[in-house]
Amino acid sequence: MRGMRTSTTGSVLRLRSVPGSRLACIGALMACFLLSACGSGSSSSVSSGQSETSTQTSGAAALAADARSAATGDIPDNQNFLTYRNASPGFSIVYPEGWTVKQSGSEVTFKDKNNLVRIAIGRGSAPTPAAVQAQLATLKRSNPTILAGTPQTIALKSGPAVKITYTTQSAPNPVTGKSVTLMVDRYELARGGQVATIDLGTPTGVDNVDAYKKMVASYRWG
Repeated sequence: MRGMRTSTTGSVLRLRSVPGSRLACIGALMACFLLSACGSGSSSSVSSGQSETSTQTSGAAALAADARSAATGDIPDNQNFLTYRNASPGFSIVYPEGWTVKQSGSEVTFKDKNNLVRIAIGRGSAPTPAAVQAQLATLKRSNPTILAGTPQTIALKSGPAVKITYTTQSAPNPVTGKSVTLMVDRYELARGGQVATIDLGTPTGVDNVDAYKKMVASYRWG
């Protein structure tokens, strides 16, 4: 089948035939144009959604005890401390001698039974009480045992920080069925686009207040 096109010369109207193959090419080009326009709009929408997700920030995961661990005691008053240094991202802190140290990237954990201290370094702006409270609310969705207090701004030697206290419940011991409640002091502080989250956890009934104050006060950037 052939399409028709017209041309005029003076007052005479002439009809010229257009080959079917040329019509098919024109139709294909128009179809490609329409598909490209629709695809472009869809891609823009997905990209926008991914951008919004990537800008959301969440805090480090909450600490939790292990109910299978041996009984945990207080850190002795005469406890000796060592200095831990992490060249990248760059920080130092003292910790009790004899504790297990486990480093994974920009995160380090110090552990003795259910005495747990963890430092996680991430990117972000200076924390605020509202932002820290929102982080704990988000963590509570995946761990309903979290009970958080009211965050407050404090001053550390390494700079201003936000402190919040929360508790978590461990999974039950498979033999005794008992769980361990961990009380955690969380400190968040920032410098140069980096945010440090310091969690210091102690099972209820154990007193590590002085030792943990010593640890968090020793934190330094660089």
